[in-house]
Amino acid sequence: MPRKLVEEQLIQFLKDDVGQGDATSSAIIPSDLTVTAEVVAKEQGIVAGVKEATILIQAMDLKVKVYIDDGMQVKDKQVIMQITGDAQTILTVERTLLNLLSRMCGIATTTHKLTEKLKAVNSSAIIAATRKTAPGLLYFDKKAVAIGGGDPHRLHLEDMLLIKDNHIAIIGDPARAVKLAKENTSFSKKIEVEITNATDILRVAKAGADIIMLDNFTPEEVNKAAEILKKTELPHKVLLEVSGGINSETLLDYAQAKVDIISIGALTHSVKALDLSLEVNKK
Repeated sequence: MPRKLVEEQLIQFLKDDVGQGDATSSAIIPSDLTVTAEVVAKEQGIVAGVKEATILIQAMDLKVKVYIDDGMQVKDKQVIMQITGDAQTILTVERTLLNLLSRMCGIATTTHKLTEKLKAVNSSAIIAATRKTAPGLLYFDKKAVAIGGGDPHRLHLEDMLLIKDNHIAIIGDPARAVKLAKENTSFSKKIEVEITNATDILRVAKAGADIIMLDNFTPEEVNKAAEILKKTELPHKVLLEVSGGINSETLLDYAQAKVDIISIGALTHSVKALDLSLEVNKK
């Protein structure tokens, strides 16, 4: 995303937090005081959001020195960045800055751990996010997943066609839904369809689905579905995605089924933020 658009979004986050101004800092901190502050990690993890944090800091006429870039590992008590400038401004920005940075680091850290588990067993499957993000955070959450080594999946409804259970409830049949999608959309859009019954897998594949999502299948059911596709000659390659309640404990069971994509909503909807703090020292 262009820097200016990111800056506008970050400024809006700050406006939402500040309201009419930081009453505490205005009341007790001198207006002409310059200080230096450090953003410090309080646990180990993968750093994400440094670019966005830098944009926000510089937009507030503060100076920043970055020690650890996005994608790098940070240790407990390690300094990620240093901020210098007006004390009132630093204190006003503090919570918005830390909230975004902590969240993005948490998402990147969790994604990295899961991708490393797959690498350890030589799995070719990729970890993907979903669109289960809070309004306003989609870009930041998805970028953090990518920094952690995962795939952001689609960002917006226009990116691809994803035929889900409610679409099928209206149309009545997943294969028919796929055929309608192919008839009424550009060749440039991939078509993915979610199925809940393995008996539909060949029908939707032959109808032209590019990706088939197996929703809430057990690892054993996924194995059977994968074997069905493997033994069937199709005019095009069909990717197999699994989704629904997958976590660190069950990840490798699904990976062994030789799927292509493992999508995990918890990467963004249940993120554990990385513990960071901002510590001020007078210059």
